[in-house]
Amino acid sequence: MPTYEYHCQKCGKVFERHEHMAEHEKSHPLCPQCKSGMVEPVLAAFYVKTSKKS
Repeated sequence: MPTYEYHCQKCGKVFERHEHMAEHEKSHPLCPQCKSGMVEPVLAAFYVKTSKKS
């Protein structure tokens, strides 16, 4: 199950949630600190590792 990171616009808390990909599409998480619904997903950087040498 992927981990998604969110940022609360009201209090500034950054938090993580484990969600299925289908659940993530329609979820509206609340901030665990202030219970606000004003949260946005944080874009995360990633890279792909392959077995090929560059």
